[in-house]
Amino acid sequence: MARPRILAIDVGTGTQDILVLEAGSLIENAVQLIMPSPTALLAERVKQATRDRVDLVLTGVTMGGGPDHWAVEAHLKAGMKVFATPDAARTFDDDLERVATMGIRIVDSPAAANGARHLEMRDFYLAELMEALDAFGVSTAFDAIAVAVFDHGAAPPGLSDRRFRFDYLREQVERGTGLEGFGFLAGEIPARMTRMQAVASNWTNPEPLFLMDTGPAAILGALDDAVVAQADPVVLVNVGNFHTIAALLHARRIRGLFEHHTGELTRPKLERYLDGLATGTLSNDQVFEDMGHGALELGVDTSPPRQLAVTGPRRGLLEGSALRPHLAVPHGDMMLAGCFGLLRALAARLPEYAPVVEEQLGRQAPRP
Repeated sequence: MARPRILAIDVGTGTQDILVLEAGSLIENAVQLIMPSPTALLAERVKQATRDRVDLVLTGVTMGGGPDHWAVEAHLKAGMKVFATPDAARTFDDDLERVATMGIRIVDSPAAANGARHLEMRDFYLAELMEALDAFGVSTAFDAIAVAVFDHGAAPPGLSDRRFRFDYLREQVERGTGLEGFGFLAGEIPARMTRMQAVASNWTNPEPLFLMDTGPAAILGALDDAVVAQADPVVLVNVGNFHTIAALLHARRIRGLFEHHTGELTRPKLERYLDGLATGTLSNDQVFEDMGHGALELGVDTSPPRQLAVTGPRRGLLEGSALRPHLAVPHGDMMLAGCFGLLRALAARLPEYAPVVEEQLGRQAPRP
């Protein structure tokens, strides 16, 4: 690894944000792409099938929901059939009986779908990305690959996936491993995190594959913003296309956290939640009953935050806010905050990559 190269891919609901990190170059000159997300791509293919009035058979693995889910529902309502293999069907719900109630027919093989149009479910478009890079003369040889996805996890029957998701976040925080602890090598992914498992399921390359949750990755990456780096305590909020996560950090340790659906938030509501997070008055039930995932207040004495910072593609939700948030732009590129966080977490898990990450992104102050 004389000049190590790392590929970071942050898979969101609207976009997948891609960064090539290479030793000896400048981060400002790094190859980067902001591309449509896998769920958005699949949704467009489903919509085309609806226009063509053809049945569908879905194969592949569990992937992100949202746009693809809505497109499949619309396809069914338009009178066409949808078949799906079990792993692909779990994209819509971990309980296959509930998937069947949507009208999706579970099949063991696409051959059972009687000539329906075949679409593959997946979050990891590595082959297509390699083709794109190669077309522009960019080397496709990498020493490590890091991917972030949002994972609800496989909730047991009868348990809300929102509660299951937030229970996982709470457990990770209580482990005390910090934001970096939300990332795993392919062989270490908890069994409950089925979307991460799906990304890693066919990985046979010798290079390490590192998986991380998108929300913590974005917050960790936003700490590279120069203003945020000087603020302690700080509240950081990532307003994503589908989910919003906010963390109260003191000495880079998580002292409070909440996660919600962006579509359920207005500016006044988000302001109230952020104020509650900062003052330690936000309750888990308050967020959950508002269709969010939950909130965690650790009850640790913490000075009032010196800064509120916001990142994410929907950060405009706080435009004009009386809270006067700082727009975090780590290394001059807000859309790559998740990729920067992925690289920081990878370097923490595999210290052999720390020199190239620090060469390109600079040193972060170590956690006390």
